[in-house]
Amino acid sequence: MTEPFERVVARHGPTVLRVCRSVLRGADAEDAWSETFLAALRAYPELPADANVEAWLVTIARRKAIDVVRRDARHAVPVAELPDRPVPDGARDLDLWRSLGDLPPKQRHAVAYHHLAGLPYDEVAALLGGTAAAARRAAADGIATLRRTYPIEEES
Repeated sequence: MTEPFERVVARHGPTVLRVCRSVLRGADAEDAWSETFLAALRAYPELPADANVEAWLVTIARRKAIDVVRRDARHAVPVAELPDRPVPDGARDLDLWRSLGDLPPKQRHAVAYHHLAGLPYDEVAALLGGTAAAARRAAADGIATLRRTYPIEEES
């Protein structure tokens, strides 16, 4: 690849973070983001010149986020008290992330890849397995559910 890796991180970093946050919350999402770019840095010199770098990074991010979910499922640690959860700048943002996290996995990933990462449906289908029409349907169903569970308040 001819583009310096620093520019790849600057251009695609926000998209990768959105993908990580669609699966994880808080520091786990940031850790998955870091792991994504560490893995990508190692493989970047071998990436074909005609590769879709964004789709490649989104695939790595998805896998890194799933690795965190699997790790946490295997290593539950009992605690005496639940830790305080950090609240983002807007409480509604937290509600939206919760609503997104409550979607079935295929819908959640289709919404994240298409609406947050900006990937076309054929690339979403390649990531999720299936057809572009199925990816479009999963994303539409996810958005419909979000509209029901997370209504936008009209400003007067």
